[in-house]
Amino acid sequence: MQKLTFHLSNPSYTLLHRAGLAGLWMTLQQLEKEGIKPQKGMQWDLSPCQVVLSWEGNDRKALEWLLSESFRLTDDGLILLRGLNPKAMRKDTLVILHQGILGTFLQHTSTHKSEGVKSEAIPFEGENLEEVEVSYKYLTGYVYQNFATNLCDKSGNLLHKPIAIAGWMNPGAVVRHIAFSADTSFEESPGNALILLFAPVACYYYTLKSRLRDKRAQYALVIPQVDNLASYAKYRSDINNSIKGYHDFYACSLGDAGLRFLTYETTEEVTFDANVSRCQVLTLGTVAWATQQRTRTDLYLVEAGQTICKNYRICRNELVDRWVIGKDGKFLVISFARELIAENLARSLPWYAGFADRVSSNELFQKLLYERGGLYQVIQKINSDEREKLFVRTCHEAIYYTYGQLAAKTRAGEEPNFDKVTVRIRTGLGRCKNSSALREFMTDFWSRAGKLPTLQKNWQDLMDFVMQEKDWKKPRDLALLALASYPGKEVMKQLLGEPEDNLSNLEPVLADEGESEDLLEMI
Repeated sequence: MQKLTFHLSNPSYTLLHRAGLAGLWMTLQQLEKEGIKPQKGMQWDLSPCQVVLSWEGNDRKALEWLLSESFRLTDDGLILLRGLNPKAMRKDTLVILHQGILGTFLQHTSTHKSEGVKSEAIPFEGENLEEVEVSYKYLTGYVYQNFATNLCDKSGNLLHKPIAIAGWMNPGAVVRHIAFSADTSFEESPGNALILLFAPVACYYYTLKSRLRDKRAQYALVIPQVDNLASYAKYRSDINNSIKGYHDFYACSLGDAGLRFLTYETTEEVTFDANVSRCQVLTLGTVAWATQQRTRTDLYLVEAGQTICKNYRICRNELVDRWVIGKDGKFLVISFARELIAENLARSLPWYAGFADRVSSNELFQKLLYERGGLYQVIQKINSDEREKLFVRTCHEAIYYTYGQLAAKTRAGEEPNFDKVTVRIRTGLGRCKNSSALREFMTDFWSRAGKLPTLQKNWQDLMDFVMQEKDWKKPRDLALLALASYPGKEVMKQLLGEPEDNLSNLEPVLADEGESEDLLEMI
């Protein structure tokens, strides 16, 4: 009798191995739920941290039965993973899961057999879309189904020596040099290789639509940290039930993908019970020195602390993706601002870090302006230093009065050229390459705008913030963020307590000469 014991505490397990063990656990549980009788002599025992699998007779035949029941295909050539209860999945979910696996684990054509590309109009629920035309590979087979022969010798007995692991079993793990394949290839025991086969069941997949990342990185693979097999199976099942539509499978960055996976709104708040607090997110693509193979082009380890999760949910609620009607039908436009913020949250950086460096062109700045309202709401709601919020409000007041001065100077019948002022402020911030240049810019900007209520009330705190030597990029990033999130004249009037018909504060009001000198002296 052959008996294999897999335990989460195995020191040789990576996150992918643990995910594979969870995938095996979920598959065996689903076989039980469906009442599928195992091959004669095969049995298993499932516990929160362990899977015990045993069988009698020929090892290869037992494994062939398990793999054939676990990895199947629909009549339409779509991948079916038994562990995800595919009978309960909508057609659109099956298509996107199929595309995600082919875009990550099974990228290489040698891993699957296809009869070409099939196009089909599929109804997508929850998006107010009648149907969407999709194309996908029509498969007739894939490597998981017939891998039992690789785990056994010619007599059908389970191997006792390590076997070589191909890149599709461990995405991004490749031979470093073809001339030294024996020394640089990856090897696993047959048991470890078996559980790696089930990793796709527990992993999650997103289509990437990034403004900043290489366009060749089309998919993000999310590998969870599994600490309890039963709880994770419940969590993964709950995610399946909470999927509402096509947009649930899109992300704008690796950070967005990881945090979205870790902060799904589950029906029974199982996130905390499952203790899924970390995940690994990676992309695969081609690099200049190895165009013949797919390699890992980026990898994050994303950890979901309470504050990070709360801030990400605010970001996700306010910076939403939008369906836009184009010449070729409807398409999804992903939030650019959320991409910037989610990347920072995933790296445990200030949520606004790097805005000035990344938004370095007018084209990218205009994309931020499209999300002006959402950005403003994020600033108001996100959990951050109160001094940072005061700084942004001071900048908003300065922009308001600066625009007002321009409006007052503009001749009757002409439109004020606010865009010119915006460009001047943005390019001025772009020229700030050190702390002294930033201090000089901010002082000039504020003093020319006039008497700023928030600055007058919080003078010392705000000046200390601007005068930072080490972290001078923080106020520069926030100043650009303030420019992109300016809420408009009516909102500013309400904040400043001005009556609707009072335009006196929109006339040119420069700071008193003594106040300007005080600002310069502070610097």
